[in-house]
Amino acid sequence: MSDRKQFRNFKKREPSLTTEQKVEQFIIRNSRNGFFTKVSTISYKFDVSNDMAWSIVGELLSSGLFDSVHDEYSGEMKLCETGKVYVIKDLEIKRKRDKYKSKTKHKIKK
Repeated sequence: MSDRKQFRNFKKREPSLTTEQKVEQFIIRNSRNGFFTKVSTISYKFDVSNDMAWSIVGELLSSGLFDSVHDEYSGEMKLCETGKVYVIKDLEIKRKRDKYKSKTKHKIKK
């Protein structure tokens, strides 16, 4: 017969997630890591139309699990988990300060 070994750890694959579930998990993962998710990111990251992205965002916002904020400069809508708006804003400010400090230190050394 055949000398091949069988795959012992082979498991049935679970059904793949819907696009809405993938987007929801993506937003949750980003907000837990301290980042907002821009709505424009959803359309090209998950290869859906802009209208479909906005309908998904509408459903997610109506569920109450997510908050939305508008970017100060571009006016673009950003999403995060409920109650994490100010925490993520603080982290963004800290990242910008650190980036500025590292640039000025680098220029001084030259």
